[in-house]
Amino acid sequence: MNMNSKKKKIVCIIPARYGSTRLPGKPLADLCGKPVIQWTCEQVGKRFDYIVATDDERIKKAVESFGGKAMMTRKDHVSGSDRIAEVAEKIDADIIVNVQGDEPFINPNQIAEAVAPLLEEPDLMMSTLCRKITSEHELKKLGVVKVVFDNTGNALYFSRSIIPYPRKAEYAKHYEHIGMYVYRKDFLLKYIQWEPTKKELAESLEQLRVLDNGYNIRVIETKYDSGAPCIDTPEDLTQAKKYIEENKLE
Repeated sequence: MNMNSKKKKIVCIIPARYGSTRLPGKPLADLCGKPVIQWTCEQVGKRFDYIVATDDERIKKAVESFGGKAMMTRKDHVSGSDRIAEVAEKIDADIIVNVQGDEPFINPNQIAEAVAPLLEEPDLMMSTLCRKITSEHELKKLGVVKVVFDNTGNALYFSRSIIPYPRKAEYAKHYEHIGMYVYRKDFLLKYIQWEPTKKELAESLEQLRVLDNGYNIRVIETKYDSGAPCIDTPEDLTQAKKYIEENKLE
């Protein structure tokens, strides 16, 4: 690690909206006695400073009740990136990590993996994570975003389709994109000003805007994939409760 990396201030910003379509009030949903957002914050807080970016006073009060830090944002943000940028603009930080609020089992070592390239490479603006796809069901699922990257680890494309297409299956490796993003603060504030691009709108994948504008996104294959569920639906919440009970988490 170079000497300059020690001076970089890293802050994780956790966007948390109340109005989830598939699971309204998701950040405050009870998960074995604690709200989902508390599980997420406690995991992140084991290693990193964090701020919850929310549009709802109930979430802010809940976060503050367990000693966390939260900041109110406008309600009309189109994306999580816009929401975290509003907070990022107001805080002292060099590197911003966008950690989803519905990841109660996020491993703080995964955050460290994603941050590492920006500490090592001054010209790199953004990084993210991936994991190997191991089942046919995951591969075909539209909600599982796939990523392909070059020999240096820079993303070539993200898609809901199967990429690369396995015309010769023995050569095809498939990776799921994990939606954690690391940005240099200045780059984040610049990037959200750009117009959405056609590929971004076609796939409904915001990160394609970065590639369309000629910037690299480094993709790191995580070594800490627990297989734990993220929470999008009531069924996911049930699975998360089962995961906590089976692994005796507190």
